[in-house]
Amino acid sequence: MSASIQPAELGFFSTLAAAGSLSAAAREMGVTTPAVSKRLALMEDRLGVTLVNRTTRRMGLTPEGELYLAHARRILGEIEDMAQLLGQAKGEPQGLLRVNATLGFGRSHVAPVISRFARRYPEVDVQLQLSVNPPPLTDDAFDVCIRFGVPPDTRVIARRIASNRRLLCASPAYLTRAGTPRVPNDLARHACIGIRQGDEAYGTWRLTSGRGATQRTQAVKTRGPLTTNDGEIAVSWALDGHGIVMRAEWDIARYLRSGRLVQVLPGYRTPEADIHAVYPQRHQLSTRVRAFVDFMAAALAKGEAGGAVAA
Repeated sequence: MSASIQPAELGFFSTLAAAGSLSAAAREMGVTTPAVSKRLALMEDRLGVTLVNRTTRRMGLTPEGELYLAHARRILGEIEDMAQLLGQAKGEPQGLLRVNATLGFGRSHVAPVISRFARRYPEVDVQLQLSVNPPPLTDDAFDVCIRFGVPPDTRVIARRIASNRRLLCASPAYLTRAGTPRVPNDLARHACIGIRQGDEAYGTWRLTSGRGATQRTQAVKTRGPLTTNDGEIAVSWALDGHGIVMRAEWDIARYLRSGRLVQVLPGYRTPEADIHAVYPQRHQLSTRVRAFVDFMAAALAKGEAGGAVAA
């Protein structure tokens, strides 16, 4: 058999890989599991390579399958982009939009915006995936990623859609019991609630004071008995009086207003945490991507994304 790529099989294989099993893919495609298995076998026979390692319950991609999937997703994305560009004169965005966001912000802010976005643009199908550790910025698995801070990768476009700060805070009960830190080095003697997320240096808090020539940044190694990879859990522990937490203002603003949490070391600044919509450069002309990013930015500016994001 000669190795040849059938255009229709790009979408088939992308759906199969996303489903995670032959039976799940069959349900999504509306066919039988044997039909999916036969089509995959014909693909592999024609290409002369094994794309999928099959087991009774799950399946995994071979290195050749991973390569095929990466190129299939890129090609399918470019086809959708071309269709969008050719159809711009018709106005409304359409097609598949794949969005990634962090767990807490995705649940409380991105998901409500997508609900309204879907009503406004019914021709766009949206897939939202939430993750503790964001995927690589150059991964073709998503069209838009919502991130905190400026992404270091220059191969992507990062549009700032809302300002945001990380703040240190603790409950009044904890501060009454343990005392209130006056300078950053005081944190070393306090119970600090750790959050393991992404590639950020765990357990080291960087605090900056002054401006311009007088600016000074201190790195403080913190410790404490409680650690989690979920920001909401960390905030709940702070509310229960277990220690000091560093968290984005959007997550704790309501507790600061009610007095259940008190800001600690307010005269010091933490690393930037502005909210960005990140997408590949090839999507900068995509009408569905532009429409979603504009919609998200407007919702955050109006405080309509499930809670206010402070300026």
